[in-house]
Amino acid sequence: MMNLTTESANFIPGGGPSERRATSRFPLREEVKYKVLHTKALETIGSGQTLNIGSGGILFTTDERLPVGRMVELSVNWPARLDGTCALKFVAVGRVVRSEANRAAVRIERYEFRTRRTLAPVGETPGK
Repeated sequence: MMNLTTESANFIPGGGPSERRATSRFPLREEVKYKVLHTKALETIGSGQTLNIGSGGILFTTDERLPVGRMVELSVNWPARLDGTCALKFVAVGRVVRSEANRAAVRIERYEFRTRRTLAPVGETPGK
């Protein structure tokens, strides 16, 4: 049985008035590479670090302010391995929904996991 006097004091339905996400996000600190798509000017390419990620979006650090409303492609080295051996990367395309000087939030529209090539130490065969 829930103790209403202590547990309900910390509970804010819907995550509070400033919470706009429909899905949960999880803290994940991994390298991210990004590219702003469909630009007529010089292509914006950069790298940063993920701050949190969920099925609906990703928050990450940036080299510069990204344009809100623009589509970006993201590539994140995934911490889990396929069958415990094959390195993966998470590749997503989404729209910038919030941007500051050094971080951006992207709403994910599509994604996939790809295998990531890893370099073996000199003298060893990759995958061994």
